[in-house]
Amino acid sequence: MTDGPLIVQSDRTVLLEVAHPLAADARHELSIFAELERAPEHVHTYRITRLGLWNARAAGHTAEDMLATLDRYSKFPTPQSVAVDIRETVERYGRLRIERDEEGTLLLRATDTAVLAEIGRAKKVAELLFERRDPTTVVLQQWARGQVKQELLKLGWPAEDLAGYTPGTPHDIDLDLDESGWHLRPYQQDAVRNFAEHGSGVVVLPCGAGKTLVGAGAMAEVRANTLILVTNTVSARQWRAELLKRTSLTEEEIGEYSGQSKEVKPVTIATYQILTAKRKGQYAHLELLDALDWGLVVYDEVHLLPAPVFKLTAELQARRRLGLTATLVREDGREGDVFSLIGPKRFDAPWKEIEAQGYISPASCYEVRIDLPQDARLEYAASADDERYRLASTAPAKLDVVKQLVLKHAGERILVIGQYLDQIEELAEALDAPQLTGSTPVAERERLFQEFRDGRLTVLVVSKVANFSVDLPEATVAIQVSGSFGSRQEEAQRLGRLLRPKESGLPANFYTLVARDTVDQDYAQNRQRFLAEQGYSYEILDAHSLEVAA
Repeated sequence: MTDGPLIVQSDRTVLLEVAHPLAADARHELSIFAELERAPEHVHTYRITRLGLWNARAAGHTAEDMLATLDRYSKFPTPQSVAVDIRETVERYGRLRIERDEEGTLLLRATDTAVLAEIGRAKKVAELLFERRDPTTVVLQQWARGQVKQELLKLGWPAEDLAGYTPGTPHDIDLDLDESGWHLRPYQQDAVRNFAEHGSGVVVLPCGAGKTLVGAGAMAEVRANTLILVTNTVSARQWRAELLKRTSLTEEEIGEYSGQSKEVKPVTIATYQILTAKRKGQYAHLELLDALDWGLVVYDEVHLLPAPVFKLTAELQARRRLGLTATLVREDGREGDVFSLIGPKRFDAPWKEIEAQGYISPASCYEVRIDLPQDARLEYAASADDERYRLASTAPAKLDVVKQLVLKHAGERILVIGQYLDQIEELAEALDAPQLTGSTPVAERERLFQEFRDGRLTVLVVSKVANFSVDLPEATVAIQVSGSFGSRQEEAQRLGRLLRPKESGLPANFYTLVARDTVDQDYAQNRQRFLAEQGYSYEILDAHSLEVAA
């Protein structure tokens, strides 16, 4: 027993005392295998989940490592039931393995007959099995590799996939390490090495920490035709530019497959939108996934993977797969599908740790609470539940606060972020700043982003299209006026716009404007969980105090 910041409870929740001197160290180690559930001011609540334990095990952490963390930081002994549960849950990973025999037949092997008997009684698993080879080995249907992993995970028996991967068509890809003396950072090297050792899985890195370069490093390891799936056309072109700059690839070797272009080349960058676009009720572009003999499929922002692409990925299990993301949180709850179909977490670098190493900018996070005027309060009170969030999010009282913050940070590069088009138009007009939304043509988006990077434009009003894979390294201020309800993944992306290291040396400031005593404030508490998970403090300001604070 120590005077630590943790209290481990028998229901597998863990309480973290935020003000304790060891809180940051405990949070860093605890987040490897536990998920943050609630983050009020003084005590944060984590939950130890099966998927969290299995992801940690796949990334190389043992049950004893996890229990040692709890023992090191807990005020009281870890309940015996929790310790037993952690050990037994972690030990489940690897008791079922997917392998191939010398003839290439797909096999499911168990460490004991009881496990195989248990899963064989499940109807959805049984129909994927073919014949029993011996008491602990059964032949799998050749097409069922992805589907059986999904079903086994639901049963609580995560299968370790050791069946190997098709090499794909060879293609020489090297990192261009001589240019300007650059090289992969140590954590990027670790991520690439962990991925290469296992063949498939997810790398979790903060926005601004160079996930694209991890992808390039993986491509240089695999050295084969590569399909890269990204969120939008702007992201596709940023990937292309980075690969041309950092690898031996030439323009003739990289194709773009999007709404604007349909090139299939040894390295093809495609958008999720084009893959999920329907024509006459059919997915018209899915043949792209079989167009070439891909040796590697890279999923950028894997936490946003659309459901149809999940379904396709179940059929791509013979290809190496790399998922890149800043957060494994999915608002649709499909983290288990990421685990089973892309692969488990192979590497995770905490945001604050990379910040401490100087690779991403320090950031201060603020929630600015705004009082609604009496007439707006009455309208809110009289509205239906489905209208209240929009009313609170688009409250006109937020406009004056935005103006104050822009004035406070005059001369810095500022992103003003909104969810609703009419609100974005109003903000752009009031700030005399350009707006960028989903309807903005790609060429215009790229022009605005470039002017913002160059400093010719200091304020840009954007919708959620700027959340993903947009490189704006000199942005130092983000003012979030409205967002997608309580989305933690959106919070990750928006904070991430500010974290790239800055030539100016200015720190980052992230403001969220919240209408007090409304559902806007309720949802903000959920978004705050993400910041707390990453170790960021979250200061609450009153809108009336901004002039004094300035």
